[in-house]
Amino acid sequence: MNTTIPTEYTVNLPWTESPFFEADFSKANLDEATASQVRHFAEQGYLIFDPQIPMSVIDEAREQAEPLIPSTHANSRIQDAWKTVSAVQKIAAAPRIMDILRVLYRREPIPFQTLNFAVGTQQRTHSDSIHFNSIPQRFMCGVWVALEDVRNDNGPLHYFPGSHKLPFYDLVDMGMKGTVAKTTEEVYGKLYPRYEDFIAAMIEANGLKKTVLNMKKGQALIWSANLLHGGEPIQTPGSTRHSQVTHYYFKDCIYYTPLRSDSVPDRLYIRQITNIANGEVIKNKYFDEELSQTNEGYSSRMNIPPILLRIGGLIPASLRAKLKKFRG
Repeated sequence: MNTTIPTEYTVNLPWTESPFFEADFSKANLDEATASQVRHFAEQGYLIFDPQIPMSVIDEAREQAEPLIPSTHANSRIQDAWKTVSAVQKIAAAPRIMDILRVLYRREPIPFQTLNFAVGTQQRTHSDSIHFNSIPQRFMCGVWVALEDVRNDNGPLHYFPGSHKLPFYDLVDMGMKGTVAKTTEEVYGKLYPRYEDFIAAMIEANGLKKTVLNMKKGQALIWSANLLHGGEPIQTPGSTRHSQVTHYYFKDCIYYTPLRSDSVPDRLYIRQITNIANGEVIKNKYFDEELSQTNEGYSSRMNIPPILLRIGGLIPASLRAKLKKFRG
């Protein structure tokens, strides 16, 4: 597999989601197997493959993450177990996964979050774009690895092939402001159910067809940021569905949370991410410019009243310097 990453892009989007994909694909010089994978991902928005992770690592991740997972509700999970469980980190940074992502996105992948599950999520349909987004857009994906066999009865995933080609709908498109929610409880108690209702209505309006995914232990699924997916009901009470999801961004982007953002200046909820593969703290970048913001959340810039800007010449230089620092 040729994993060379081009330094120039036809358009500032993942090439598999570019309007110039066919032209780029014809010049890509891929082997037959890789070409088939790339085209499938471009057309369907997902790819099922063998991540070539040793079964000993799969078993270790399940055994060591399971005691960390709360059992207080059906959607039990542990976030970022990679920090304490080495096998979880190994899955997130698996060489085969990283190589395929380099081919599909033509940028360096950055694993930044892991979620380990003991049971099926039974989540309503959503896209990851509302949780994790980037500027430029769509440089994000999820990789789901089965830590045991997944069947119809133990809460398999579902997805809507080709739905990644739909527009990304921000909260403003649904008549909501992301910054009105001040706590995580408000975000998921008030805003998120309205988002899920919107997605359900859109699926019905567009006649999208759902596919349910059964997978063998050790298999992996990549889904693009905007692919609609969720969890099927658990038909056998008490059944487990151990799995790991790793979320990836890609190099040289701004990383933010649309669910807590408004698309106006200084109201993006910026993420500060760490590369699970090597521990590097990743800088947010807009083209070649690094963001000066180092906190996770909203910018700390202050809005200076226009009257102060107009009379700037009357303000002492030391105070003008402080105002300029606050303004950014």
